[in-house]
Amino acid sequence: MELLLIILIGVLYATGIFMMLRRSMVKLLIGLILLGNGANMLIFVLGGITMGKPPIIGDSEKILSGVYADPIPQALILTAIVISFGLQAFAIVLLKRVYVLIETDDMNDLNTPDTDI
Repeated sequence: MELLLIILIGVLYATGIFMMLRRSMVKLLIGLILLGNGANMLIFVLGGITMGKPPIIGDSEKILSGVYADPIPQALILTAIVISFGLQAFAIVLLKRVYVLIETDDMNDLNTPDTDI
């Protein structure tokens, strides 16, 4: 299971970086989303995968013993999902505004100075 997730993380990172290196603003945004999802999966795998075990202490126990699911990576991922959603919403609005101003999707058009001013 972990090997499959590691391969998935590699694919998400590779695809995200490839998409961010394209000239299109939409592909930049898609690459940003893929990198965010890859980072979330990386945190999840680094926390260790424990299937079927609770992250809390039962009523009859005073301390947690044995194998348990660590809730810290899951809480970090939940926070990262919320932060990345806000970043994606900001990026969508920013890219839409840039598209309205320059009327193109090409990133190279942002580098040319406007000579009409």
